[in-house]
Amino acid sequence: MKMRLRANFILATFVNLWMVHTVASLSNIGISHGRHANSRFLLDNGVSRTPPMGWNSWNHFWCGINESVVMSTADALVSTGLASLGYKYVNLDDCWAESERDENGKLRGKASTFPSGIKALADYVHARGLKVGIYADAGNRTCTNQMPGSLHHEYEDAKTFAEWGVDYIKYDNCYHDGTRNRERYTAMGHALEKIKRPIHFSLCEWGQEDPAKWAGAYGHSWRTTGDINDTFARSIAFHLCIHLHPNLWQPLNHLNNRWRRYAGPGRWNGNPDMLEVGNGGMTMDEYWSHFSIWSLMKAPLLIGCDLRSVSNRTLRILGNKEVIEVNEDSLGVQGGKLRSKDGLEVWAGPLSDNRVVVVLWNRSKLRALITAVWRDFGLSPNTPAIVRDLWKHKYVSMNKRDRLTASVAPHACKMYVLTPLQS
Repeated sequence: MKMRLRANFILATFVNLWMVHTVASLSNIGISHGRHANSRFLLDNGVSRTPPMGWNSWNHFWCGINESVVMSTADALVSTGLASLGYKYVNLDDCWAESERDENGKLRGKASTFPSGIKALADYVHARGLKVGIYADAGNRTCTNQMPGSLHHEYEDAKTFAEWGVDYIKYDNCYHDGTRNRERYTAMGHALEKIKRPIHFSLCEWGQEDPAKWAGAYGHSWRTTGDINDTFARSIAFHLCIHLHPNLWQPLNHLNNRWRRYAGPGRWNGNPDMLEVGNGGMTMDEYWSHFSIWSLMKAPLLIGCDLRSVSNRTLRILGNKEVIEVNEDSLGVQGGKLRSKDGLEVWAGPLSDNRVVVVLWNRSKLRALITAVWRDFGLSPNTPAIVRDLWKHKYVSMNKRDRLTASVAPHACKMYVLTPLQS
């Protein structure tokens, strides 16, 4: 019964994706995207079997980072309990380096803001059981034009990062020479292969060359959009339209399946940029939705606020263990939008142990009833299911059938896990 329910769900919503996962699992090979499986060297290093979690400096601090900010943020990840929930990466974004390379052609930390050096900073972060990330660019300069890029310095910079103990690289796409993105990102991927350190490679090429088709052969995650900002209408909702394509709510839409099938353990297609939760530009309901949808899509959960002064309300969102478990589920299947009408949306995705995650999201301006029916997930209307509310942390029903309806406030959502019962 369980296998039949799972098959029905996948056939109804994620056919192509499930086929890829099944084939890869049964034959014990990676998806090669037209290349031999042994080209999947970065997937094979064991990094990011679930979406990475941590903190990134850019959304809140922009260029205003220094070693004190980074060290105190590492301490805050531990003291708030977020590190114990899986938030392990402490990632520096742009502006950490001097504007020019040293006399030996190497990158170096900016003396005025990182006087102890990046190696000492990495040691500090590692001593707290965390991992350190860094920012680089596949061009001649980084996006702020304040640092050298890594174009034509790929191996040299990868070696430097490894010597410093870096665990994560965000690789941006500014000030390049006009060559194809894939060529420039592949160069860094091969450089990381040579240095043999297990580093998460995040390709921030903004979705320009359909990275889902090829980035999984060289890295662990790839951006699908431009930069996010801390607004609902102009960033969160709009970003998802770009990320998913406006027609992707159709369960068997070819584009939908084409993009989702590339995601999975070690290769994350769902990267619509870092989290804005806690930065103050949205309501708590909007942040609630932001975190829920990112988790369902298996997007990397990279906090973008100032954790040194974070509110308890923000911590309750970022620290919702049940929602995090959806993001980090071992099945590793990206969820998506199934239906949308007048801003009322049903999102869903398969989880391990035959479960289904469901989000009822109200993007309209008025409170409304939203209904998900069992057939949305390939379930028979007569199939009983246990329904748990992940934000209220309680069971809605131990024997629900046919459909689930909730009253949802404007820009808010309801998030549930359904566990079908064997009849």
